[in-house]
Amino acid sequence: MSILETHSLTRRFGSMTAVQEMNISIETGEVFGLLGPNGAGKTTAIKMLTTLLPPSSGDALVAGYDIVRQPAQVRRVIGYVPQMLSADGTLTGYENLMVFAKLYDLPRSERDKRVRDSLAFIGLTESANKMVKEYSGGMIRRLEIAQSMLHRPPMLFLDEPTVGLDPLARRTVWEHIQQLRSQYDTTILLTTHAMEEADLLCSRVAIMHLGVVAALGTPAELKAELGTPGATLDDVFTHFAGGSLESGGGYRETARTRRTAQRLG
Repeated sequence: MSILETHSLTRRFGSMTAVQEMNISIETGEVFGLLGPNGAGKTTAIKMLTTLLPPSSGDALVAGYDIVRQPAQVRRVIGYVPQMLSADGTLTGYENLMVFAKLYDLPRSERDKRVRDSLAFIGLTESANKMVKEYSGGMIRRLEIAQSMLHRPPMLFLDEPTVGLDPLARRTVWEHIQQLRSQYDTTILLTTHAMEEADLLCSRVAIMHLGVVAALGTPAELKAELGTPGATLDDVFTHFAGGSLESGGGYRETARTRRTAQRLG
């Protein structure tokens, strides 16, 4: 059963088309990867699907709700972790989660338990009363995932969830993503430039190039499509995304990614 469907979803900025007639369907409980170089349209697509940006044409349904006509209902059934830092460094981990518990309008009687359960789930119980500015990058990212999941949404959007993290922190975040899927049956759409990450976590991936979905399938299917023995997902990406993992994007995208990495590092 599909929890997310897009139908010719398109976003234009003046004469530039950032996302062109996207047609994807995501099944309940799967981890779906949206891959592509900087400037391919991944973040624009996520902003439309999370109701932060209206489409120019086309439509999409998230858990049965229309992103244009029913944005409030969509926001109630999703969680979203953006690339940029969303945790408040001047608050403790507990306080950050309590703020989100109030924003999500969780019943007052349930807030403390839900926050403490979330801290335990992401392994931050011992750091609950530390200021977030003292957290490592991996701890911050795990806290942000916990923030987005406090209201137990069926659909979670992760935009570059491990950007700027060291290998150990990345693997810890991967483990928690896998636990969300297995423990809560959460459907996850993530963007990433790390092909190892996509290969490990995603049941299917879509590769975007210049605003268009250029390939869609399981990692194994896409590797086989190349017809090259021992092909990797990096090879698939390079084939469909214009020849380079580093292609696309400009100063603004590069600066944004480096600022995020610096804050988390």
